[in-house]
Amino acid sequence: MSKKFKVIDYDIIYLSYDEPNAEKNYADLCSKIPWAKRVHGVKGSDAAHKACAEISETDRFITVDGDNIINKNFINQVHDFNEDLEHCVISWAAENQINGLIYGNGGIKCWPKQYVLNMKTHENSDPDNIHAQIEFCWDTRYIQMEGCFSTIANNASSKQAWRAGFREGVKMSLDRGLKPKTVDDFLNLHWKNLQRLYIWLMVGADVANGLWAIYGARAGLFKTMLTDWDYINVRDFDWLEEEYNKTIKKINNDNIYEEIKTLGKALQTELNIPIADNPLDCKQSLFFKKTYQNPARTKNILMAKEIE
Repeated sequence: MSKKFKVIDYDIIYLSYDEPNAEKNYADLCSKIPWAKRVHGVKGSDAAHKACAEISETDRFITVDGDNIINKNFINQVHDFNEDLEHCVISWAAENQINGLIYGNGGIKCWPKQYVLNMKTHENSDPDNIHAQIEFCWDTRYIQMEGCFSTIANNASSKQAWRAGFREGVKMSLDRGLKPKTVDDFLNLHWKNLQRLYIWLMVGADVANGLWAIYGARAGLFKTMLTDWDYINVRDFDWLEEEYNKTIKKINNDNIYEEIKTLGKALQTELNIPIADNPLDCKQSLFFKKTYQNPARTKNILMAKEIE
């Protein structure tokens, strides 16, 4: 039996942590959805989502991340579902303003309240569940929706941009949450993930702090595939803070371009990936964003959130 789903029927919760543009984005959200609730500063992705579930007064709730700027028409959506939604997360794509990618990363999500209260992921994951250490997706059914209803603005500071790139550089190089055992295994990851990873490694010089995102993505891939670093640390914002502080002791806006080139050469040599030493420059990045067509998204149920 078809079930009518209206976005306006569910609590909308703004979920922020330390984003430099969080207050600006929250004010924008409240101008569009004045009744939106907020959870701020909760450490750990699992704990933060549980905090959202705890304040939700509806059986499902919608999260808008701290770096997310929603389209004002989002609230007007009405959909018919034939699926049982009890254990499903509804996922909308978002456009990343650094590189123009449109996919589920950082987009708006609608969660079943009880499922979130019961789940064990990220910092609360079972040590034996190796697929749940840094993501929700492997134990969750995602319904991916057509259309793009928000913009990810994750370049308000060098740290925010670097962290965004680093996290995707790590996550997009994994196979169902696990590090590929060989370079061949890495090169045989799902083509959409690899394509998006390559774009993170090359595009964004046309926006503020875009080079920091590119450097972060290259550094995340390098540490994951070419060192013995424990990639599970990517879920730990304290670790990321320390890593960024180490990074800015040796890298600044004057030498970041050369550091990006150095990492690019190493990644090409060791992983045989089709990127250039140099990232695309400002005009080239703008050209890419004007001409690149993101893979079309059709509504269906997925087990893997990244592969959309």
